[in-house]
Amino acid sequence: QVQLVESGGGLVQAGGSLQLSCAASRLTFSSITMGWFRQAPGKAREFVAAIRPSPAFTYYADSVKGRFIVSRDNAKNTVSLQMNSLKPEDTAVYLCAAGPVSRVYYITYTYWGQGTQVPVSS
Repeated sequence: QVQLVESGGGLVQAGGSLQLSCAASRLTFSSITMGWFRQAPGKAREFVAAIRPSPAFTYYADSVKGRFIVSRDNAKNTVSLQMNSLKPEDTAVYLCAAGPVSRVYYITYTYWGQGTQVPVSS
């Protein structure tokens, strides 16, 4: 059974940085698109960032472009999200996703992690 396990969440002050990681198991990691989504209380799940397998093209939501960086390590089956200049509106549960998707912005990924909480205080 495929597993995606996020880590690295936690309380951070506005303007601070945090790095999330997602460890994947039981899938062909090097050939699958990985995505990050987030869901704030009472709001719909929204796209944050994604990275293709090879070449590792990256995609970002406008709201995080220039502040967040997505990367992957195919040797370790992990994808990371470096979050800089965090804002209170970035507060959400961040979820890792994996799937052979053609449109990275949509929630059509096959596999999902449980999520990690990122509260940003003002």
